[in-house]
Amino acid sequence: MRLATWNVNSIRTRVDRVISWLDRSDVDVLAMQETKCKDEQFPFEAFEAAGYEVAHVGHSQWNGVAIASRVGMEDVELAFPHQPGFDKNAGESLISTPVVEARALGATCGGVRVWSLYVPNGRALDDPHYTYKLEWLAALRKNGAEWLDRDPHAQIALVGDWNIAPTDVDVWSPEFFAGKTHVSDQERDAFEAMTEAGFSDVMRPFHPGPGVYTYWDYTQLRFPRKEGMRIDFILGSPALAARVTDSNVDREERKGKGASDHAPVWADLADS
Repeated sequence: MRLATWNVNSIRTRVDRVISWLDRSDVDVLAMQETKCKDEQFPFEAFEAAGYEVAHVGHSQWNGVAIASRVGMEDVELAFPHQPGFDKNAGESLISTPVVEARALGATCGGVRVWSLYVPNGRALDDPHYTYKLEWLAALRKNGAEWLDRDPHAQIALVGDWNIAPTDVDVWSPEFFAGKTHVSDQERDAFEAMTEAGFSDVMRPFHPGPGVYTYWDYTQLRFPRKEGMRIDFILGSPALAARVTDSNVDREERKGKGASDHAPVWADLADS
């Protein structure tokens, strides 16, 4: 099975490009982030015509996550348990607020529990969204640990745009990002906590060195200058990670007119 994740940065703008890539890349399950549309605006018909069933959660022109599968889809969840919401008037703690954004979607596809995740950006180290981001990640880590406690052999993939570059090799210039979000110690600790809970970056063993990025800002010619970040990941449970035979970034999809600022990440899974 080929599993992929892609921050598409508006599915209505890029639906033809996504469908074409699915066909060329022989992808069985695609998790998408930043669909930027309400449920009723999502182009379900295009995916269905291509042989995929889709689950989507989107409340506005912001955020939005989806999963497209041609290997079945069961037990869809529109958020993980106790997923934090955001309220700019909530003060120091945001975790109990009722405004849950469209940032997490779970479904079982071909025997794999897939979570499409769009981790909050954080914006700046002194922004309320930074606190929100850390609490969101802590809640996800708690859920992940509980899922594996209940079933250590569970096939779980936590995939998406994590908005974290976990090591210095994951950014084009550590000096440029110093003092900014995505690389702070607290964010990196939160990412490492997922590893401590039992989940691993399935692409790292295949591409341990620098220069392997998944995101390039539209400005300052970042893409042609190879000035990117690796912030999109497939984190697998032990049972799922053991099945991965190859994993990579399709950098070609960042090229050309109308490209997303992210490239898709994929992993091939051997039969269980």
